[in-house]
Amino acid sequence: MQQTDDTHLTHAFARGELSPSLARRLAADFLDGLARRGRPVPPTAVEAARLVTSELVTNALKHAPGPVLLELRLEGGLAAITVWDSGPALPVVGKSDPTRVGRHGLEIVASLARRFEVRREPVGKRVTARIALDDETATADARAHDGRVTGVRR
Repeated sequence: MQQTDDTHLTHAFARGELSPSLARRLAADFLDGLARRGRPVPPTAVEAARLVTSELVTNALKHAPGPVLLELRLEGGLAAITVWDSGPALPVVGKSDPTRVGRHGLEIVASLARRFEVRREPVGKRVTARIALDDETATADARAHDGRVTGVRR
């Protein structure tokens, strides 16, 4: 784990590591650290960040062949959760289907994130979900962007 300052943390996961549970703990600890330093973070934002982090890391470990990098950072009133992996296939948020068993992870991420983005990298891809850390940010962001923004950068 590398923490460059109070608002930025990265962690590389190797295959076989208990990664989703460690990722959830890192996300919660990161946001708790912000709260201890005077940046209030409501419990609902912590839980949303834990779930989003877990889903993104789980998907990367499931679908990509190599290591996975988690990056957590504060961007104004948003927590940016970024997961990089070496897999070339871009994830797609499926249409809601209550009869489908499994494969709802990205639907959950997209529903909790204020913004969701997939970016192709020279090797692999980078998936970023931004979680609002307070009601004011969530409301202002929704007005400015008409809700969630999802996109793919190639």
